[in-house]
Amino acid sequence: MRICFVLEYYYPHVGGAERLFQNLAEGLVRKGHHCDVVTVRLPETPAEEVVGGVHIHRVWVPQKGDRYWFTLFALPQVWKYTKRADIVQTTTYNGAPPAWLSAKARGKPVVLFVHEVIGKRWHLLGIGTVMSLMYRAFENLILSLPFDAFMCNSKSTLEDAKNWGVKEEKLFFAYPGIDHTIFDPSKNGKRREEIRKTLGVEEKFVYLYFGRPGFTKGIDYLVRAIPLIKRRIPDSVALLILAKRPEKGFERVASLIDELGLKRGEDVLILDPLPVEELPYYIKASDCVVVPSLTEGFGFTCVEACTMEVPVVASSAGSLPEVVSGRFVLVEPANPQALAEGVEKVYHGEYNSTEKRLFLWDDMVNAHIELYERLLRKRR
Repeated sequence: MRICFVLEYYYPHVGGAERLFQNLAEGLVRKGHHCDVVTVRLPETPAEEVVGGVHIHRVWVPQKGDRYWFTLFALPQVWKYTKRADIVQTTTYNGAPPAWLSAKARGKPVVLFVHEVIGKRWHLLGIGTVMSLMYRAFENLILSLPFDAFMCNSKSTLEDAKNWGVKEEKLFFAYPGIDHTIFDPSKNGKRREEIRKTLGVEEKFVYLYFGRPGFTKGIDYLVRAIPLIKRRIPDSVALLILAKRPEKGFERVASLIDELGLKRGEDVLILDPLPVEELPYYIKASDCVVVPSLTEGFGFTCVEACTMEVPVVASSAGSLPEVVSGRFVLVEPANPQALAEGVEKVYHGEYNSTEKRLFLWDDMVNAHIELYERLLRKRR
């Protein structure tokens, strides 16, 4: 099969969606399929490139608001590469209109990958009332387009899409995976002690947050919980491995830390993002991982922490109750008090305990192949 992906961002852009589609496309190539990706051209990237067997075609757009310009500027390239495609696949949000238009005009099956349905929760992004209404209207527009299939990343997302009004017979789901050669708890060795010594936290109870400082990730509520946790566990420290983007999010978190009078190096440590190969060692060096999300379509950070067999304190938002496993505590979203109580429970060894779940990329790739073949059979 020839699959044309239309994605606002792809490698080398960093993010959960980008990681998902890179693993999907490269997995399809390994199984003998041809994949083209039409995406935004990031600074210092070539217009054409083959990575992991995937043919990447990058579209120049103005840098400011690049993802929004992509909706218009991508049309010529999308039209070109959908001509020889058997299947067209896109995702929420900005790549969806050109993918749908080109696929329908050429009579090709088109699949929308749905990461999550925000719906009435757009205001949680902290973008203001007007922008929230605009984004919600755009989401409604995308979900209302008659795609041939909607692939979701969890049962939770599938239910949200169904409740929104997507026809049940068009809904499918496949969990993303993680790289178990990287997230392997048996490879920790002596790194835990080395990392804790380097950070100066050998004798402290370390609770870790890693990821983007986006508002829906709930990092603000975790920062507000730090003083509460400190009162309960005096020898505790929050370790935040924070991406610098979105910049406003990073600045907001830094300002909140100062506003609360938290001492850096004593109450909280902030590290720059780590190479993915290094991240598992820092997870394992922590006493627990906190996932305070307000919404979540899948939850890579939660799954990665569970895979590393570290206790997790997670909010009950979105898919998190569905994917969490091992040792964990679920708490109410957007509640610093609940987060503090959850961390204290882990400190005292009071957590749920279940068998660890495995999420494999190969399962997701196979689920997509089955869906593609099903759609093509309908066209014959």
